[in-house]
Amino acid sequence: MTEILLVASLEFSTLNRSEQMPLFAEWCEYDSTVSEKKRLLRLREKAGGRTTVANTLASIMRSHYDDATRIAQDVSELGYAKAAALLSERMPRSATARSGELGEILATELVEENLGYRVPVRRLRYKDGREMALRGDDFIGVQNAAGQALKYAKGESKSRKTLSQDAITDARAVLARDQGRPTPISILFVADHLMDLGGEEEKLGRAIRNEVATRAVTSDRIEHILFTISGNPTPKALLDDFEATSGDRPHAVIHLEVPDHQDFIQASFEKALKLGND
Repeated sequence: MTEILLVASLEFSTLNRSEQMPLFAEWCEYDSTVSEKKRLLRLREKAGGRTTVANTLASIMRSHYDDATRIAQDVSELGYAKAAALLSERMPRSATARSGELGEILATELVEENLGYRVPVRRLRYKDGREMALRGDDFIGVQNAAGQALKYAKGESKSRKTLSQDAITDARAVLARDQGRPTPISILFVADHLMDLGGEEEKLGRAIRNEVATRAVTSDRIEHILFTISGNPTPKALLDDFEATSGDRPHAVIHLEVPDHQDFIQASFEKALKLGND
């Protein structure tokens, strides 16, 4: 009976993401600068905030690598140790890959919690290999308000112990590719997976495919989002990048400061793999 209850708890905590505490609101304090088409968001950890969200973050990380229902089924069929071993086959082991993928996870969650987009496909479930990065944009967000044209977020995330000018320059160059549109391979990846789901999701996927085919999306419907996480405070280079962004499209620049950057990443992955020990 105890194991059944624990499996149900695992499934609930991961599936009902909207019913959990907000991740960033509980974890971080914010400074923001907002103008008509530009927004700068700087986040720092609250005292005790990381402990408060530790279980939530672990659950979120699992959900980016596998479906929550399947994880719960694995626990029921295999037990916690073997289910964790199975989940670990999807998660990277190298420090570099872990850094990049946790940055992508946090970027996705922040975009959904704070910027009004839905990131409908969790890309990390579909990697070709544990240590291999997926091609294309780091994340694609969609706004699908009734009676309005679709809006998109084209996102790039950078995770560094020390965030430097080179990383920022590289990210901005990636965002500028394909005339600033989401790369075709990235947006079609999202659309195709939506179409497999049927119903309203299939309709959204069809609408996205139509817009890719006609290249009908204007720049004012595509927001560029640069998400960064590092151990150093927001560097001047990132503030300068924010000031230099053009006014032809919306832009968001985000920085999350985590002083023990590398230890945080290692601990986060270890926590995510401790199934049933939340």
